[in-house]
Amino acid sequence: MLNAATHYRLDYNDLSLILALVRGATLARAAALLRVDVSTVFRAVRRLEAALGQTLFEKSRAGYLPTSLASHLAQQAERAEQALEAARIGVEQGGEVISGTVRLTCTDSVLQGLLLPALAQFMPDYPALTLELSTSNDFANLSRRDADIALRLTKTPPEHLVGRCLGSVTYRVCASADFARRHAGRDLADLAWIAPDDFLPDHPTVAWRRAHLPGVRPSYRCNSMLSVTELVRAGLGVAALPDFLLGGDLQPLGPVLAGHDTALWLLTRPDCRALRSVVTLFDELGKHLRLPGR
Repeated sequence: MLNAATHYRLDYNDLSLILALVRGATLARAAALLRVDVSTVFRAVRRLEAALGQTLFEKSRAGYLPTSLASHLAQQAERAEQALEAARIGVEQGGEVISGTVRLTCTDSVLQGLLLPALAQFMPDYPALTLELSTSNDFANLSRRDADIALRLTKTPPEHLVGRCLGSVTYRVCASADFARRHAGRDLADLAWIAPDDFLPDHPTVAWRRAHLPGVRPSYRCNSMLSVTELVRAGLGVAALPDFLLGGDLQPLGPVLAGHDTALWLLTRPDCRALRSVVTLFDELGKHLRLPGR
């Protein structure tokens, strides 16, 4: 990389220095990452800023804050780091490897109940592939290009995305084994209910409860289905839960909620289909994500 003002040529060591200080935020942590002493890092940063004729870091009480230039160079350094690691793995394995960073978004319940078991099966086969995970309940981050792949529970995925339906997801009213035993024989309407709050106003479980138990007012409201599940598991009440979160001491109190199922969709943007890293992860998820009963 050539700086027009100084004609100084950045090399990999320069990028490694910048990346270490961005990651560490202090000279001491950067020195530990680089396995050198603090004074070496301090002098190297001063020399590099002088050579570039630009400030890379601002000193503050919080540590060394990167300028926009340093942040940009740190991103380039991460790509170089990943490329070097992919090259090393390729040499060790004797062939080309899938490398790069893929950003995936899903709900916390899908992450816990479906995604993590799937990743454990195939991600060790892709040591040069980096996966960035975020949990969200909407499609906005994929639409804004903040993510490459989304796993979503819906019957109507956005038309501008492409993907495949991995199967249907059903719901049942459940309780912990202890709660079910203590409240055996009582009507569902008389039990303490746990439900998602207004973050999911049209959730299938909310629609079912309003239609079949209109007089019920939940005793607990949570901002995620995973939190709803954990409160049920703790014996605080009953809730309608997706089948992929059942197990352990959770006990169904009745049949599947007929007519209130949904579907699990694996989605990506059309422009991502040209990226080997995204296509590889997409295909592996399609093979290894397993819904109950499939």
